[in-house]
Amino acid sequence: MSMNNSPNVFLDPNANRFQVNIINESHDNNETSQEDVGSDPPHYEETSFTDEAHNRLRISYRPGKRELYDNFLQNGEKTEASLHPYDTHNKMYYLQTFGHNTMDPVPKIDYYRNTGSVSGNKLSRPSLLEIHEQLAKNIAVSTSSVERVVNGESTTGDEPADSKEEENKTGFVKFGWVKGVLVRCMLNIWGVMLFIRLSWIVGQAGIGLGVIIILLATMVTSITGLSTSAIATNGFIRGGGAYYLISRSLGPEFGGSIGLIFAFANAVAVAMYVVGFAETVVELLKESDTLMVDESNDIRIIGTITVVCLLGISVAGMEWEAKAQVILLIVLLVAIANFFIGTIIPTNNEKKARGFFNYQASIFAENFGPGFRSGEGFFSVFAIFFPAATGILAGANISGDLKDPQSAIPKGTMLAIVITTVAYIGVAICVASCVVRDATGNINDTVVLGMSCNGSSACGLGYDFSRCASQPCDYGLMNNFQVMSMVSGFGPLITAGIFSATLSSALASLVSAPKVFQALCKDNVYTGLHFFAKGYGKNNEPIRGYVLTFVIAMAFILIAELNTIAPIISNFFLASYALINFSCFHASYAKSPGWRPAFRYYNMWVSLFGALLCCGVMFVINWWAALITYAIELFLYIYVTYKKPDVNWGSSTQALYYVNALDSALALTTVEDHVKNFRPQCIALTGAPMIRPALLDITHTFTKNNGLCICCEVYTGPRKLCVKEMNSGMAKKQAWLTKNKRKAFYTAVAADSFRDGVKSLLQASGLGRMKPNTLVIGFKKDWRNATPTQVENYVGVIHDAFDFELGMIIVRISQGFDISQVLQVQEELEKLEQERLALEATIKENDFEEGKSGICGFFRKARTLNISKHETKKDSTINTIQSMHVGEFNQKLLEASTQFKKKQGKGSIDIWWLFDDGGLTILIPYILTIRKKWRNCKLRIFTGGKVNRIEEEKLVMASLLSKFRIKFADINIICDINIKPSKESWKFFEEMIEPYRLHESCKDITTAEKLKRETPWKITDAELEAFKEKSYRQVRLNELLQEHSRAANLIVLSLPVARKGAVSDYLYMAWLEILTKNLPPVLMVRGNHKNVLTFYS
Repeated sequence: MSMNNSPNVFLDPNANRFQVNIINESHDNNETSQEDVGSDPPHYEETSFTDEAHNRLRISYRPGKRELYDNFLQNGEKTEASLHPYDTHNKMYYLQTFGHNTMDPVPKIDYYRNTGSVSGNKLSRPSLLEIHEQLAKNIAVSTSSVERVVNGESTTGDEPADSKEEENKTGFVKFGWVKGVLVRCMLNIWGVMLFIRLSWIVGQAGIGLGVIIILLATMVTSITGLSTSAIATNGFIRGGGAYYLISRSLGPEFGGSIGLIFAFANAVAVAMYVVGFAETVVELLKESDTLMVDESNDIRIIGTITVVCLLGISVAGMEWEAKAQVILLIVLLVAIANFFIGTIIPTNNEKKARGFFNYQASIFAENFGPGFRSGEGFFSVFAIFFPAATGILAGANISGDLKDPQSAIPKGTMLAIVITTVAYIGVAICVASCVVRDATGNINDTVVLGMSCNGSSACGLGYDFSRCASQPCDYGLMNNFQVMSMVSGFGPLITAGIFSATLSSALASLVSAPKVFQALCKDNVYTGLHFFAKGYGKNNEPIRGYVLTFVIAMAFILIAELNTIAPIISNFFLASYALINFSCFHASYAKSPGWRPAFRYYNMWVSLFGALLCCGVMFVINWWAALITYAIELFLYIYVTYKKPDVNWGSSTQALYYVNALDSALALTTVEDHVKNFRPQCIALTGAPMIRPALLDITHTFTKNNGLCICCEVYTGPRKLCVKEMNSGMAKKQAWLTKNKRKAFYTAVAADSFRDGVKSLLQASGLGRMKPNTLVIGFKKDWRNATPTQVENYVGVIHDAFDFELGMIIVRISQGFDISQVLQVQEELEKLEQERLALEATIKENDFEEGKSGICGFFRKARTLNISKHETKKDSTINTIQSMHVGEFNQKLLEASTQFKKKQGKGSIDIWWLFDDGGLTILIPYILTIRKKWRNCKLRIFTGGKVNRIEEEKLVMASLLSKFRIKFADINIICDINIKPSKESWKFFEEMIEPYRLHESCKDITTAEKLKRETPWKITDAELEAFKEKSYRQVRLNELLQEHSRAANLIVLSLPVARKGAVSDYLYMAWLEILTKNLPPVLMVRGNHKNVLTFYS
């Protein structure tokens, strides 16, 4: 296939083909370009979202046309006459893609952004409707709007077009993986422990167990690092660090609880590190005898000055803070290097007396095994060391300030863990290979001739430290915390390293706490803390959070008693690690398609093991601190769960809900139905649930926490409009159900007729065993004014329900169910009220405007204000009149719509169980009586019987109900159901059906046949005569209902069944009308004639 490379390809908007090739950066292909045409297979466009990759794309051109193309490329004029043929991401009327004109856009990252994305504008691709419907209808708009649609730009204005420019203008400072993650993590992990506690730890545990302690702590942090890396590479990460990772994985309940305590832990950690720094300074002042006041107050003074300086660095901006961190890291690395250099510098007599002999195999062998003293053991020593391994989240905590968090966090965190672990192990082995456990510090304690060494390495090296076994010594691994200073080549550098370690950790915590807290406040999980969400400056610095962190740190610095709070802080960090590991496990276990981390070196079971390990370490470090941590976390979890913040982050908890529901539904399909487990599972034809609330309420009463309830709506009319309206309203109506605490689902269907729609719902609704078995509909109150087709559809729905073997419940209340007119009027009144308020606001605004000056302007202003006030008063009067009118006219309807929400007083539910339908007629009222609102109502049973067997019939019914374990207040046997009704009642029935009778017997055969063909829905004389007895029964039943049940709270009545093809729709509707006329709320119930009750256990 040849490719046309003529200039028209670039300039003609109607060109029907274009081709993009990837060639070299330079334009040196003039000769080869033409030869390749027609010979090579077609090249395809390479999509990239970086400018660098974009610049590598070049279009091949014929020799001699380079100048034209260069001009086009440099000028960048993209009018309709000069379209870039392959730039499908830029503005144009049509896109020439894959050989034809189309509005279909090519894949682009901007279509997948969230609203409010700071890394780029969110674009909206053309909707399926715009692509699917006829093009002519959609293009009947201005060219500019089409260009916006083609480019996926939102026409609603929800995203500012210049957000990118603002971002560039403000000049965000973003860090790479080295400065942003590696440096921070290394500084936070390397703490004071490295210089003043590691020698003691290896002295107690020995080299062997000491290395195991380091590796065990590293295992915890490494597993957490792997889990962090997996979560961090599963999508774009914003600021918030550990809080963001946990909340987006496990939801706001876990994220909100751990985020608050994690931010607090970081704030208190600032105080811990600063006090550690202050104590070192005070020790130096003490040695030189230059204390200012006393030790405690000097610590407070120095700590206060230090934290103020650190706050100044932090508030100055992340860039200054990063520079300070780099300087501190250099000092720290020099101090560590100074130690290693010192181990190989030949020692002197003074250092030998203090236990330092350079590298000696005998010392290594002696120190390899454990030498626990003073009640210490493996776990107590591990508890002291473990805080030295924390700090792996220092980089993740400033995730919002990283250029590429997905790449930086895994790379920087894991490398920092490796480097710091190697350093810890190296220092531990080196110091234990050079220094003995005990030394006197006296240069005269040398070995005397003939003295037995008993395997002591110091003795073998010429020194006698045996008296340390009976009295305390001041030197050696076990006694001197300043061993590293002694061993190092230059002691003050170790002091500088201690300063660097404490200050860097304090600075990292001082930055982490406000950043995490700001992210938590932005999400508005705790509404009272939203004040701290505001950021300032080019980096959106949380100045308010810095101040709060400063206050917390100052409070603990002034207390200066951190020995009690320190274990709790370590446990807070461990709780965060545990939840990060659990988040990774949970997301993997939920098997959500959205869980696609780019970091592959993790395992869900390893993450679970890491979570359990963190929990175990919490108890090893301090059991009561662990309990306090869990208690605080549980309290915050319950609080957030109770408040239910309105957020949806697609957490793995949601994914697991779905998986569990799916598994349960599948497991349910393997279980055969049993009558003991029968429960009403209802389809309620409510339409929009807010339109017929009473119908939903009564259905919800006997399905809540007991069975399935699906609110259904059928859209009829032009298919395009119906589908559009249906799709736009689905989420809104389901949200209404949730907001009003209705445990029900909403579904809708578009169909040619109401009956077809309901038929589809009856067949397709439900899932597996959770399938509807009962149809609930409201009585069609306006059937006499409806068209024959509407009546046919309504009665047809009842026939269809019986055909599909569903139970049937028809509910009738005196005022009817539909309150759509009331809602419409209320909506209009709300709009008028909003307009009135807007008008008042405009008047106030104009009142304060400094408009035209002078007397004329003054009077004009007064006149305008006067007119506006009159109009406002007039509108207000109209609104008041309308409100009163609507209130009076619809008061009964509104009361009727809420009658099933109210608690029913003492009364009765009258059950007219005339026909055995399997027990649904008796089961529904029984379920009602176990609800709070109907608990005070007693069941009264009415059934048919013979006059001469009344007592026997009562005993039979009582025995049946007692076997079903259904309590009842009374049983009434009705013996006169089959007698004729009164003349007045029958006359009313005849008058009601008169407009729908055919009266064919009064006409000749030809006319009668013609009328039957023209109006097949009318009631024939033959039909009326055939079902005269049944009609008598319905009229007579109404008389009996009026007599016995007029005062009942609710009547449950056996629904008469009309035989298909024999009873006309209007005759059946007349039966239902006369049967339930002038009565309290009535439920006409008919089961599917399969047992729903059993007396077997």
